[in-house]
Amino acid sequence: MSGPADGVRLDVWLDVACLFKTRSEAQKELKAGRISVNRQSVKPHRLIRVGDEIEIGRPLGRKQRIRVVGLAEQHLARAEARKLYEDLTPAPSPEEIEARRLARIFHASVTPPNSPDKRQRRALRKLRGKD
Repeated sequence: MSGPADGVRLDVWLDVACLFKTRSEAQKELKAGRISVNRQSVKPHRLIRVGDEIEIGRPLGRKQRIRVVGLAEQHLARAEARKLYEDLTPAPSPEEIEARRLARIFHASVTPPNSPDKRQRRALRKLRGKD
Protein backbone atom coordinates (compact mmCIF):
# COMPACT_ATOMS: atom_id res chain seq x y z
CA MET A 1 0.00 0.00 0.00
CA SER A 2 2.94 2.33 0.33
CA GLY A 3 3.63 4.32 -2.81
CA PRO A 4 6.50 6.62 -3.68
CA ALA A 5 8.76 7.57 -0.76
CA ASP A 6 8.70 11.29 -1.57
CA GLY A 7 4.91 11.51 -1.55
CA VAL A 8 1.86 11.71 -3.81
CA ARG A 9 0.01 14.75 -5.13
CA LEU A 10 -2.83 15.63 -2.78
CA ASP A 11 -5.52 15.86 -5.47
CA VAL A 12 -4.52 12.43 -6.83
CA TRP A 13 -4.48 10.87 -3.35
CA LEU A 14 -7.91 12.29 -2.44
CA ASP A 15 -9.34 10.73 -5.61
CA VAL A 16 -7.57 7.37 -5.14
CA ALA A 17 -8.64 7.20 -1.47
CA CYS A 18 -12.28 7.62 -2.62
CA LEU A 19 -12.77 10.80 -0.58
CA PHE A 20 -13.99 12.56 -3.75
CA LYS A 21 -15.59 11.09 -6.85
CA THR A 22 -13.11 12.63 -9.26
CA ARG A 23 -9.73 14.31 -9.19
CA SER A 24 -11.22 17.48 -10.65
CA GLU A 25 -13.78 17.60 -7.82
CA ALA A 26 -10.92 17.34 -5.31
CA GLN A 27 -9.07 20.12 -7.14
CA LYS A 28 -12.11 22.41 -6.95
CA GLU A 29 -12.40 21.88 -3.19
CA LEU A 30 -8.67 22.51 -2.74
CA LYS A 31 -8.77 25.70 -4.78
CA ALA A 32 -11.81 26.87 -2.79
CA GLY A 33 -9.80 26.43 0.42
CA ARG A 34 -12.06 23.78 1.96
CA ILE A 35 -9.19 21.34 2.52
CA SER A 36 -6.20 21.82 4.80
CA VAL A 37 -3.19 19.63 5.54
CA ASN A 38 -1.59 19.88 8.98
CA ARG A 39 -3.77 22.98 9.59
CA GLN A 40 -2.35 24.81 6.54
CA SER A 41 -4.25 25.70 3.38
CA VAL A 42 -2.81 23.87 0.41
CA LYS A 43 -2.86 23.65 -3.37
CA PRO A 44 -3.64 20.53 -5.45
CA HIS A 45 0.02 19.85 -6.32
CA ARG A 46 1.20 19.57 -2.68
CA LEU A 47 2.86 16.26 -1.93
CA ILE A 48 1.15 14.26 0.81
CA ARG A 49 3.10 11.91 3.08
CA VAL A 50 2.24 9.20 5.60
CA GLY A 51 1.28 10.79 8.92
CA ASP A 52 -0.19 14.02 7.47
CA GLU A 53 -3.54 15.08 8.89
CA ILE A 54 -6.14 16.35 6.43
CA GLU A 55 -9.25 18.33 7.31
CA ILE A 56 -12.00 18.45 4.69
CA GLY A 57 -14.88 20.91 4.90
CA ARG A 58 -18.12 19.09 4.12
CA PRO A 59 -21.65 20.48 3.60
CA LEU A 60 -23.62 21.89 6.55
CA GLY A 61 -20.43 23.07 8.27
CA ARG A 62 -19.15 19.59 9.06
CA LYS A 63 -15.41 18.89 9.10
CA GLN A 64 -13.94 15.49 8.27
CA ARG A 65 -10.53 14.81 9.81
CA ILE A 66 -8.35 12.01 8.50
CA ARG A 67 -4.75 10.82 8.96
CA VAL A 68 -2.81 9.46 5.99
CA VAL A 69 -1.73 5.85 6.64
CA GLY A 70 -0.73 4.76 3.13
CA LEU A 71 0.07 6.21 -0.28
CA ALA A 72 -1.11 5.19 -3.74
CA GLU A 73 -1.10 6.88 -7.14
CA GLN A 74 -3.35 4.46 -8.98
CA HIS A 75 -6.93 3.51 -8.28
CA LEU A 76 -7.57 0.61 -5.93
CA ALA A 77 -10.65 -1.31 -4.92
CA ARG A 78 -12.80 0.80 -2.59
CA ALA A 79 -12.11 -1.52 0.37
CA GLU A 80 -8.36 -1.20 -0.20
CA ALA A 81 -8.62 2.57 -0.72
CA ARG A 82 -10.23 2.97 2.71
CA LYS A 83 -7.11 1.46 4.25
CA LEU A 84 -5.08 4.45 3.00
CA TYR A 85 -6.43 6.66 5.79
CA GLU A 86 -7.66 6.62 9.36
CA ASP A 87 -10.83 8.60 10.04
CA LEU A 88 -10.40 10.85 13.09
CA THR A 89 -13.77 12.60 12.75
CA PRO A 90 -15.70 12.49 16.03
CA ALA A 91 -19.10 10.81 15.96
CA PRO A 92 -21.96 13.29 15.45
CA SER A 93 -23.96 14.36 18.49
CA PRO A 94 -27.70 13.61 18.65
CA GLU A 95 -28.38 17.31 17.92
CA GLU A 96 -26.26 17.15 14.75
CA ILE A 97 -28.03 14.00 13.60
CA GLU A 98 -31.42 15.66 14.09
CA ALA A 99 -30.26 18.83 12.30
CA ARG A 100 -29.10 16.76 9.30
CA ARG A 101 -32.40 14.89 9.23
CA LEU A 102 -34.35 18.15 9.24
CA ALA A 103 -32.10 19.60 6.54
CA ARG A 104 -32.74 16.55 4.32
CA ILE A 105 -36.51 16.87 4.84
CA PHE A 106 -36.39 20.59 4.04
CA HIS A 107 -34.23 20.04 0.96
CA ALA A 108 -36.58 17.32 -0.31
CA SER A 109 -39.59 19.61 0.07
CA VAL A 110 -37.92 22.56 -1.67
CA THR A 111 -36.39 20.80 -4.67
CA PRO A 112 -38.52 20.71 -7.80
CA PRO A 113 -40.15 17.43 -8.76
CA ASN A 114 -38.14 15.02 -10.89
CA SER A 115 -38.32 15.06 -14.64
CA PRO A 116 -40.99 12.84 -16.21
CA ASP A 117 -40.18 9.18 -16.70
CA LYS A 118 -40.40 7.37 -20.04
CA ARG A 119 -44.12 6.61 -19.78
CA GLN A 120 -44.93 10.21 -18.82
CA ARG A 121 -42.81 11.58 -21.68
CA ARG A 122 -44.69 9.38 -24.16
CA ALA A 123 -48.00 10.61 -22.79
CA LEU A 124 -46.84 14.23 -23.12
CA ARG A 125 -45.72 13.67 -26.73
CA LYS A 126 -49.04 12.05 -27.50
CA LEU A 127 -50.92 15.03 -26.05
CA ARG A 128 -48.82 17.44 -28.09
CA GLY A 129 -49.47 15.43 -31.25
CA LYS A 130 -45.83 14.69 -31.97
CA ASP A 131 -46.17 10.93 -32.02
